[in-house]
Amino acid sequence: MKRLRFGCDLSRLLGVLLLGLMVSLPAGPTWASEEPAAGEDDETSSPTEAPADDTPDAETILDRMDRALQFDTRTARVTMEVVEGRRTRRYEMMTYGRGVTDAAVEYEAPARERGTRMLKLGDNLWIYLPRAERVQRISGHMLRQGMMGSDISYEDMMQAAEFRRQYEARVLGAEEVDGRKCWKIEATARDRKVTYPRRLIWVDQENYVPLRQKLFALSGMQLKTWAMSDVREVDGRSTPHRMKLTDALREGSKTTLTLSEIRYGVTFRDEVFTMRWLERR
Repeated sequence: MKRLRFGCDLSRLLGVLLLGLMVSLPAGPTWASEEPAAGEDDETSSPTEAPADDTPDAETILDRMDRALQFDTRTARVTMEVVEGRRTRRYEMMTYGRGVTDAAVEYEAPARERGTRMLKLGDNLWIYLPRAERVQRISGHMLRQGMMGSDISYEDMMQAAEFRRQYEARVLGAEEVDGRKCWKIEATARDRKVTYPRRLIWVDQENYVPLRQKLFALSGMQLKTWAMSDVREVDGRSTPHRMKLTDALREGSKTTLTLSEIRYGVTFRDEVFTMRWLERR
């Protein structure tokens, strides 16, 4: 089957809006699970049906998904719950997104994290730590370090700008996810050095929201799973209000993100997306 160049930004939703939630894999077990057979990994999945003659090609599906997720500006309040075994931590933040390249996040709770801010401008990422009263640029090996102990990495978000050039894709068939008919798409990296050389994406056939995404290592071992749910209309857009991420390298850990107060087409204050906003006391 012919492979087509991957022409969309999956990380538009997973990265730009949730910039402040990005943390990496801490030291831990080095195992990961092999990819399960279709329909066996999750009780809410159905067996894969072979592509029908009228199945759109991968480029068409992903272009529709890209358009469904596009926005000029958006704000949202985000609650992040991190579960590690019997321990649960909860964070609240306000997020600001401008297109694909720019994002700003301010933590509001718990009290010890209040005032922590993150800013992404293009390929640059900074964090302001109020207790230390200093700004730290996140780059190099720091992209693999963790923050707030969740399952989401800085690297997951920072690859958004390169995603179009890094992957090519093909349609594997159709499956149901949580009762929704989806196209199942395989994306394979052109360069083996990328963090996730292979991805499986389930795209809703009606609203083109990516309801699930599985991320694999070069060996074929599954590393992470994204799941999106509670899709509602906001300003005429199908918008997921709940996202869950699990990391096969962190047994017993999961991170759940709940979005509320979502607004599109927002006019921001002048100082948002500037170093002045990031560093304000």
